[in-house]
Amino acid sequence: MDATDKRILLELQKNGRLTNQELSDKISLSPSPCLRRVKALEKKGLITGYHAHVDQDKCGLPINVFVLVKLDRPTEDNIANFEQQIAVMDEVMECFLMTGTHDYLLRVVSESLQSYEHFIRKELTQLHNLAAIESSFAFGQVKKQTSLPIK
Repeated sequence: MDATDKRILLELQKNGRLTNQELSDKISLSPSPCLRRVKALEKKGLITGYHAHVDQDKCGLPINVFVLVKLDRPTEDNIANFEQQIAVMDEVMECFLMTGTHDYLLRVVSESLQSYEHFIRKELTQLHNLAAIESSFAFGQVKKQTSLPIK
């Protein structure tokens, strides 16, 4: 990845809806080579998709909960089983496999404390092999950065 590819990635992270002409103007490259580079970045998997940033609060999901999960027995099968079940839970926005005293960190969104309680009681605690669940509620968001600091 050269400097031009990095500039393309930085610009598309700022605005994924740029036309090829707008992007080529911003990086000082003619449209045809610019489009070839974007397609190559997509093919290499550096660009994995394009999406809209949606306001979480305006969608009625103002609550962010960070949930630490410890498995009773983190065997390969139990890890795979847990990850498959988490993958289909709409409230779970992100799931990270962790080192340390807990096995996973989840970011869960919810419309209310009651709906989060329902999620815990009816979905998360129904998963097998759980040893512990710890929830931390975010008061607010201090920083949200969607662009990677590519240098």
